[in-house]
Amino acid sequence: MNFFRYFPRTFYKFGDEATDDVFENLSIYSDVVDQIKDKVTLYQDYNILPDERPDQVSQKIYGTPDYHWTFFLMNDKLRESGWPLSNSELYLFAQKKYNVTVLTTRTKIYDKFKIGQSMLGLTSGASGTIIHRNLQLGQLWVKGIPDPAFLNSELISSTNAEGVGEFIILNNSEIQYNAIHHYENTDKEWVDIGFENNDDYSDPGGLLTPITWLDKLSAKNSDLKQIQVIRPNSIEIVAESFRTAVGL
Repeated sequence: MNFFRYFPRTFYKFGDEATDDVFENLSIYSDVVDQIKDKVTLYQDYNILPDERPDQVSQKIYGTPDYHWTFFLMNDKLRESGWPLSNSELYLFAQKKYNVTVLTTRTKIYDKFKIGQSMLGLTSGASGTIIHRNLQLGQLWVKGIPDPAFLNSELISSTNAEGVGEFIILNNSEIQYNAIHHYENTDKEWVDIGFENNDDYSDPGGLLTPITWLDKLSAKNSDLKQIQVIRPNSIEIVAESFRTAVGL
């Protein structure tokens, strides 16, 4: 990325390596960016279109691909999260990152089905080991995709550390990216459906909106598409000011 070529280089030792490496000194960051953001006449809003690359946006706005680095300069979220993904890239990313199986129950689990315990579907014969619990949503996570798969509404059994049998009724089973991340009310506030007490989980009902992990990822990706760019009539002077400020 051309953006980093404008940072002076310095010697830096990574981890426990014995020798120093030459690396861009990213700690040097001028106040040019803050000055630009304070002057609303210098920038404008832009919505990144599907599959647009930074160089293509630069070409469209400035007539050259050479200013694509300024998008990362102007937008903290792009530096932190990267350029927004296309729909196909987003789905592939979700499949790779959110790839565990999430079992949801309406039966209380605060006092049973602990991390490390094995589970068995008494109808399907499916099995898995619990790697994570979400007590607010009544979720138990297992690695990968069990084969055979757990069946909705079947009885799931487990045995605790004391050798006592435990049972829950499975509500549904989903790969993580299709599983519920949280529920929202009409005010877009997060709402829990369960608590660490003696009650079973309540039915979310029609007043709460389920938000999946893929929904959450898509919303974040959509937000990345709304950026601020330097106006074409100011791009050359701003770019030169930045280069001067970092010592070039």
